Amino acid sequence: MRQLFRPALTLFVLLSVVTGLVYPWLLARAGGALFPDQAQGSLVRHHGTVVGSLLIGQAFSDPGLFWGRPSATAPAPYNAAASSGSNLGPTNPALIQAIQGRIDTLKAADPSNTLPVPVDLVTASASGLDPHISLAGAYYQVGRVAAARGLTADTVRALVETHKEARQWGFLGEPRVNVLALNLALLDSLPKASAPNVPTPLASTDKAK
Repeated sequence: MRQLFRPALTLFVLLSVVTGLVYPWLLARAGGALFPDQAQGSLVRHHGTVVGSLLIGQAFSDPGLFWGRPSATAPAPYNAAASSGSNLGPTNPALIQAIQGRIDTLKAADPSNTLPVPVDLVTASASGLDPHISLAGAYYQVGRVAAARGLTADTVRALVETHKEARQWGFLGEPRVNVLALNLALLDSLPKASAPNVPTPLASTDKAK
């Protein structure tokens, strides 16, 4: 019996060390060396301060900033520790009511906007963490953002164009815009005298749901 137990225990300890310690350590070191930004969570720094990640959306509500997709995570929007969707079916009255409420919020924030409301601005993603919106979602908000910022619509639209991301690998998905990156560029486009009065992205609250 001992002859069988000893090699089995030795193999168990050896594999535990290799797969539980050595292998993860090697992967972490290789990832940090080959892909330093991705290994650190694709963090975004604005004037030296970490303000978020390119991979995780944030809840923006200031009319002078672009709003992202609604998030159904709990207990707060864009909770990366509890990624989830609403799990409401397309005929569920609660989903229909939520979507109508989001449409009303968008229209109330920009009453003169006659464009159709893009679907991604009123429906949450499956993860609840989507950091991107469609180009249609960005263009829909140009007028509101420009008016709130005291900028021309052409200036804001040009900013959207410069932050447009192409399809992944050229054929997957649709062109899109990272909301955090776009809003940071928007903040930098303001006159320095106005900058202190502009809320930072991390101070925003979600009123667009």
